[in-house]
Amino acid sequence: MKLKKMILGMAAVLTLVTLTACGKKESSGDDSWKTIEKDKKVTIGLDDTFVPMGFKDEDGKIVGFDVDLAKAVFKEYDIKADFQPIDWSMKENELENGTIDLIWNGYTVTKSREKKVLFSDAYAQNEQVLVTKKDSGITKAEGMKGKILGAQEGSSGYEAFNNQAETLKDIVKENDATLYASFNEAMIDLENGRIDGLLIDKVYADYYLKQAGKLDNFNIFSVGFKNEDFAVGARKGDKELVSKINSAFKELQDNGKYAEISKKWFGEELSLPKE
Repeated sequence: MKLKKMILGMAAVLTLVTLTACGKKESSGDDSWKTIEKDKKVTIGLDDTFVPMGFKDEDGKIVGFDVDLAKAVFKEYDIKADFQPIDWSMKENELENGTIDLIWNGYTVTKSREKKVLFSDAYAQNEQVLVTKKDSGITKAEGMKGKILGAQEGSSGYEAFNNQAETLKDIVKENDATLYASFNEAMIDLENGRIDGLLIDKVYADYYLKQAGKLDNFNIFSVGFKNEDFAVGARKGDKELVSKINSAFKELQDNGKYAEISKKWFGEELSLPKE
């Protein structure tokens, strides 16, 4: 009798574990749009040092092109966009763990990232460039032979650096880059001569050096990588959420709000990239 009860008890436990596991699997694929729509709030993860896309201003307020665009997108649905600073190298983990609902901060579409997240339509384009000090005499990628390169950890630039054949990786010192948590730290090291060149997003380099009044002190040049698309990253199951974002992009393009935001941050009225 005791053996029978023990067997029945074990069977019940196994059934409960199985049902729980199935429940977790199903919930992980659920679209979070209904919850976001009900709560009237969406949490967006960003690197709060990435000018001009999303960063903290002198008063500690999170501002930027992506911040204004995200607010405009969710205003279409009467939803408040909250912004959560995260460790950029852990962004996909933060998304998967549910700490944030979206990755939105100059987030480049790459093949490796497409395996982890569901991307929205592209809303802006970017290029990876090298920044060097004017007095270094380095004005093209070949000039980095044997030199120390810097890059941001977890960035699309560093990913491209590792994946591109016959480029920077083959010629820089130790065939690798010194990695930084943010471009701010990397720029400080570049200015102080601790690295010879910095692989960085053009949108960042242009804005940062212009605002600092240091454009004349640095060279900014292409390294031959393919142009990139910026898009919003969501969990794979969030198809309706991404659809809502894409629809809002089109509406903001049509009503002129996208052009207004781009002029504010880039000094020119841009349009959404063509599909």
